[in-house]
Amino acid sequence: MTRLAAALLGLLGFLATVAAGPVSAAPNNTTPSQRVQDSGELRVCIWPDYYGISLRNPRTGQLSGIDIDLSAAFAADLKVKPVYVDSSFATLIEDLLRDRCDVAMFAVGMTPQRAQALRFSRPYLESDIYAVTTRSSRVVKSWQDLDRPGVRIAVQAGTFMEPVMAGALKQANLVVVRPPDTRERELEAGRVDAFMTDYPYSRRLLDNADWARLVAPPTPFFVLPYAYAVKPGDAAWLTAVDEFVGRIQRDGRLQAAAKRHGLSAIVRER
Repeated sequence: MTRLAAALLGLLGFLATVAAGPVSAAPNNTTPSQRVQDSGELRVCIWPDYYGISLRNPRTGQLSGIDIDLSAAFAADLKVKPVYVDSSFATLIEDLLRDRCDVAMFAVGMTPQRAQALRFSRPYLESDIYAVTTRSSRVVKSWQDLDRPGVRIAVQAGTFMEPVMAGALKQANLVVVRPPDTRERELEAGRVDAFMTDYPYSRRLLDNADWARLVAPPTPFFVLPYAYAVKPGDAAWLTAVDEFVGRIQRDGRLQAAAKRHGLSAIVRER
């Protein structure tokens, strides 16, 4: 499986050749940079179920995570207030192209598909893919057990793990989990043997579920950079987002926010 994953890593080379040509979007005469300045608001798309990144507490409604801290910092730099818009990896492209938000700030993986439709800032985090299984599992004890006949491996619909694992798994069965179902419930119920996730989301299980066990790849499997995304067509706005990432990498705000949320291991400092 590692050799197959190495081939998949070649997909990332596509990012370097993605053209900056126009992408069709809903017509709008106001650019994001103008809209933010005129309204005094920064509309930030988030996925409110992303532990350590942009998580909404179901009891209090309060948001927390590295990108809640950093989006507030970006809004403060712009002298506007942040307004959060619920999104997801499945609806991310449509939400940006239809101007439901000005920027997506929830550790968006820089995949070729997204790079064709959106524009990315420089990366600020990066993560490999990990498997989560149960401590009592007799099926998955090591990374090599994932791709065996009869093994059921779950991925969240719309995440970059979906196409990666679809290409990597040759013997196991891929199970695509769609809301309202969750990977955790499918695993706890015994309907899957493991699910694939990234470093931030894996922390949710390890920090809160004593039944969960992390299975790490023995060598890098599919390390993906994470960045902020905007719709194409406003070079000034993309520059503003990109320069913000550069500032927080230099002035320590990125490292400080990562430390607060247990993500220091995946920070990209440049």
